[in-house]
Amino acid sequence: MVTLRRVVIAAVVALGLAAAQPVLAQTTTLTMSSWVSPQHHLTANVLQGWATEVEKATNGRVKFTMLPKHPSAPPGTFDAVRDGLVDLSYVTASYTPARHILPLMPELPGAGETALINSVAYSRIYWKHFHKDGEYKGVKQLGVFTHGPGQMFTKKPVASIADVQGLKIRTGGGVAEAVAKALGASAFVKPAPESYELLSSGVADGTFFPLESIISFKLDTVIKYATLFPGGFYSSSFGFFMNEDKWNKLSKQDQDAIASVSGEPLALLAGKAWDATDAAALEKMKQVGIQISTPSPEFLKSAQERAKVISDKWIKDATAKGIDGAKVYAEFHEELKRAAAGQ
Repeated sequence: MVTLRRVVIAAVVALGLAAAQPVLAQTTTLTMSSWVSPQHHLTANVLQGWATEVEKATNGRVKFTMLPKHPSAPPGTFDAVRDGLVDLSYVTASYTPARHILPLMPELPGAGETALINSVAYSRIYWKHFHKDGEYKGVKQLGVFTHGPGQMFTKKPVASIADVQGLKIRTGGGVAEAVAKALGASAFVKPAPESYELLSSGVADGTFFPLESIISFKLDTVIKYATLFPGGFYSSSFGFFMNEDKWNKLSKQDQDAIASVSGEPLALLAGKAWDATDAAALEKMKQVGIQISTPSPEFLKSAQERAKVISDKWIKDATAKGIDGAKVYAEFHEELKRAAAGQ
């Protein structure tokens, strides 16, 4: 009897202790990947930086692990995330212009003077006007942003439109390709990581890139001239997204926490990171002797006139999708002014 009593008491005590222990929150570990190097700021600062913010916002309930290798070619990233090859990644609309038409708007010439300005203005327009159109349907869209102003980098000096004619210019496609062709270049499309080989082998005479890419892709030894246009010849817009099934399996609490550091906060994070890297790259280009120039008024005017057809085409394409392209484009430029003023 005594022994039975002791057993019962011990069981009750054990149950009481178990009940007193805090219930450990379930931890979800998601995969993410990047099609640029681990050292590139898109990977190290934007992707990893956002992941750190998510971990803080969820009190460690949601964590991320970086895949050692991206599971697809860069243009296939949307499908890779949708199909579950990786849980979270990003891609530029320039790589998928037939699928992502509306996100080409912030890529048009003469947009924001910095990545921060362009990213914030675009994010506001995207969530207000574009998201409902469903061009990212099939994944959970978390945010959008752009890189800094895209400029022209060449192996020979470019001082006028005449100097651009026939130059073999590597672009990422989309608006960048259209602009290069409008200026008279022999433009072609290749992913960013292939740029060094293209330039060093003579396949390309130059490339369209934001400033940071010259350093990130180690092009400072194969590029000699930089032609910097106000607001850039183009930009590249990025969609940042997650596998929809994985999103739906998260608790409402964690979904809300992730949303709190996505959207415009993500645009701010990405824009600030890109601007800091662009500034450092500009200084490095000066140090290694890359000759930096700005276009003459005549060159600028001629380029703007040639490029206007590209903006007009986007307005027409957007209108065909049921969006007032001209009105939204004008609203975007008003948002650029607000973002530039810190509003």
